Amino acid sequence: MKIKYRLLGLLIIGLILTALWLSFAKTNTPAPDVTFTTITGKKIALQKLHGKPVIVTFWATDCPGCIKEIPHLIDLYTDYHDRGLEMIAVAMYYDPPNHVVAMTKARQLPYNVALDITAQHALAFGRVMLTPTTFLITPDGLIGLQTTGAFDFSDMKTRIESSLN
Repeated sequence: MKIKYRLLGLLIIGLILTALWLSFAKTNTPAPDVTFTTITGKKIALQKLHGKPVIVTFWATDCPGCIKEIPHLIDLYTDYHDRGLEMIAVAMYYDPPNHVVAMTKARQLPYNVALDITAQHALAFGRVMLTPTTFLITPDGLIGLQTTGAFDFSDMKTRIESSLN
């Protein structure tokens, strides 16, 4: 009986350590070769942003977590854009374009906002289905962080600072 509990304990510890390792590990996956079209018609090729950290966040206007995250995204953009950070907020395919444009204006979003009407960007980034889902792409074009749900603001700042130095 004691052996059974020890094995169960070791299994639980192993699962916890694996979860921690996965949450802190870099993915080292290359970012997809996509070109976004913003709501203003601007084309942004992700490959042309090599050399800069880039945040790509998938969001929706009816997503409470996405709305809650907007001030943090604005703060990151305001603090780091002049130092090289680029940011693209990608509205999910099911989000009506007029809602995206209205919220972009109402919230005075300073960063690029793109539509993903055919879900091609969500597919390219690994079948993104939940919002918010945020990616931090390193200056060398790798996905350095992928977070589903609210990202850790302090951790994101640290990662951006690190990639700008």
